[in-house]
Amino acid sequence: MRDTALPSPSRFGKVAVVMGGWSAERDVSLMSGQQVFEALVSQGIDAHAVDAGRDVASVLVSGGFNRAFLILHGRGGEDGHVQGALELAGVPYTGSGVLGSALAMDKFRSKTICRDIGVPTAEAQLVSSLNEAQSAAREIGLPVVIKPTLEGSSIGVSMVNGTQSIAPAFADAAIHGPVMVERRLMGREITAGILGDQCLPLVSMKASGEFYDYEAKYFADDTKYQCPADLDASLTAQIQQYAMQAFKALGCSGWGRVDFMLDEDDNPFFVECNTAPGMTSHSLLPIAAKQCDISYETLCMKILVDTLTAEELAA
Repeated sequence: MRDTALPSPSRFGKVAVVMGGWSAERDVSLMSGQQVFEALVSQGIDAHAVDAGRDVASVLVSGGFNRAFLILHGRGGEDGHVQGALELAGVPYTGSGVLGSALAMDKFRSKTICRDIGVPTAEAQLVSSLNEAQSAAREIGLPVVIKPTLEGSSIGVSMVNGTQSIAPAFADAAIHGPVMVERRLMGREITAGILGDQCLPLVSMKASGEFYDYEAKYFADDTKYQCPADLDASLTAQIQQYAMQAFKALGCSGWGRVDFMLDEDDNPFFVECNTAPGMTSHSLLPIAAKQCDISYETLCMKILVDTLTAEELAA
């Protein structure tokens, strides 16, 4: 059933659900995109699934699309590149703009910005060689996390507990570009969904494996989710405040998700900001929205509404 508080589907015109792309997260994007596409169609939107190539802007223009729901994950689609192309083409799109997308995609720079505005984040170093990675691990102190700075979905991420694991972890991460060594926090993982100016209820995740990795995020049926997260009210409010501060400082807008790790004393630390988070059946933003009685279909519509101008809304 369509939410009658939302604009009529005819206001949106022809909508491209842009998915796939060419990043390491292509498969996840296709899963997210298919579900978004089906949700929008169910709400009466003239939606069309578009598997993005590097000519995506010209495809949307030549196809007569009025706007785009971007559900691309990772480099090329979530880092400002596609956003810039659509800006030049004059095609409205969902989510953050060029700057916010680029800054949020870069884990090291986003951590630096958050630290500068008073949002705690774990110590980290950017490294470009195995020697630098080994040196960073010694300075930070084991255990550490070694990860690509420009990937998502835990691709190329390794938990390093001993010096013998640094070399293979660095090699796995370096396949994907620049690498970051970060102090590992041993508490719970918490995520804060953002929808417009609203921070949604917090979600905590516990995987059956060592950490909340690619398999746990998208395929495992034994990953445990709790929403709202079992935190006291003051800590919940603090994390939500940090989430909004980080989201705004990075220049993000529309919708997204800000991830945190807790240490052993339940102190929260910013990890990263996702400007086009997963929208699969296992994804965290829909879980948080559901807690607010926002169905998956309504969530997709609320994200899409941001592409309408004031004139289009008033028509």
